[in-house]
Amino acid sequence: MERLMHYVWQYRLLTPADMVTVDGRRISIIDPGRHNTDAGPDFFNAKIKIGERTWAGDVEMHVRASDWHRHHHDSDPAYDSVVLHVVDCDDAPIARRNGEIIPQMVMRCSPEFHRRYDMLVGRSDIDLPCAPEIPAIHPLHLRDWITALSYERAYAKADRLITHLERYTGDWEQTLYVTLARALGFSINSEPMERMALSLPLHFLRKHSDSLTAIEALMFGQAGLLPCSPDPDGTARPQPTGDPYIDSLVREYVFLAHKFSLRPVTSPGWKMGRMRPQNLPYRRIALLAAMVAGDFRIVRRLLSAKCPDEAIELMRMPLTGYWSNRFSFGAASERSFETMSRASATVLVINVAIPLMIAYGMRHGDDALTGRAFEWLTTLPPESNSIVSTFSAAGISARDAFTSQALIQLRREYCEKHACLLCRIGHRLLAARAKR
Repeated sequence: MERLMHYVWQYRLLTPADMVTVDGRRISIIDPGRHNTDAGPDFFNAKIKIGERTWAGDVEMHVRASDWHRHHHDSDPAYDSVVLHVVDCDDAPIARRNGEIIPQMVMRCSPEFHRRYDMLVGRSDIDLPCAPEIPAIHPLHLRDWITALSYERAYAKADRLITHLERYTGDWEQTLYVTLARALGFSINSEPMERMALSLPLHFLRKHSDSLTAIEALMFGQAGLLPCSPDPDGTARPQPTGDPYIDSLVREYVFLAHKFSLRPVTSPGWKMGRMRPQNLPYRRIALLAAMVAGDFRIVRRLLSAKCPDEAIELMRMPLTGYWSNRFSFGAASERSFETMSRASATVLVINVAIPLMIAYGMRHGDDALTGRAFEWLTTLPPESNSIVSTFSAAGISARDAFTSQALIQLRREYCEKHACLLCRIGHRLLAARAKR
């Protein structure tokens, strides 16, 4: 309830007739103040006119006026600056510590507003309750919101990349190695892939860059996907399988883990069930190992790519030998498989190359590079997933990756987090019903 009251106050959704204190003085909002989500009054530094006097101070809100006493605000100096108390139920007068009565206003919201809010927020993480009303929203408003969401998501990814960059003291290759590992998990196994990469610094791998077997052994071993059992001191002990390739990886990992004092990631959390073979983590790890082997200079290659197609082909490096015809350890298929589909490689470009371009452009003041990243988003095809399909059925179709990224951001950061009040679509559907 208080959250709705905050929303109505912040966006000034009350009618002038409702803006009156319980003792009959007119109220007008000059500045609603800054919404406070931490301890203290709900809105800081508001400016309001009560009767003939203008006040500057804080605004506090409660469902019942008596909550002021129940929350002990009457003895808290942080609330001495409150100039207006907004309530749903006026069941008690309230005062500052020195006994001064604080003006109080009853906020009258429409019952329909409450119903609509409960309807939207209650199921927003399960389905799309606002879908029937989306077609009525003006296309210009939708386009503006889609644009803002796409930029929001792109910069959030760039910020995550910069966080890693600062952790690794400006090492772009190490940063991209971790970012690429996470992206290769394709949401289902993104966390285990990132944990594996974080446990295995790139400079360890570079010491054996001339040996693909050594790099594969380190990655599969740290990922906990090799048949090893720990000794009492935590070191790995090989468990023979009879498969020459797997046994060679195990022997190599046991040696290198001892050399670098490595311990496999504990409880990595790999998801294997009900998954297409090409989405299993084994082949993704094999691709990451192939990229790292030799000269891992993918940052320069991606930044110098002149078009998305060049970046896509970098992500489709062919796998040879054992992994050319397998999706996991075990028997080989009679035919070879492409490393990954073009659609999957496009997702990698969206989640790795474009955030890299934005982050690099931000750090080096290269606006042209940042601009090119967003141009790529508008030329790449939209992702094909359940989120895009859900919004398409509701009337918001994705023509390009710029739009599909916006829809993913909307679903993940607003719908699934019940943040309808912060969504421009939700705001338009609710604001008109806030008044009684």
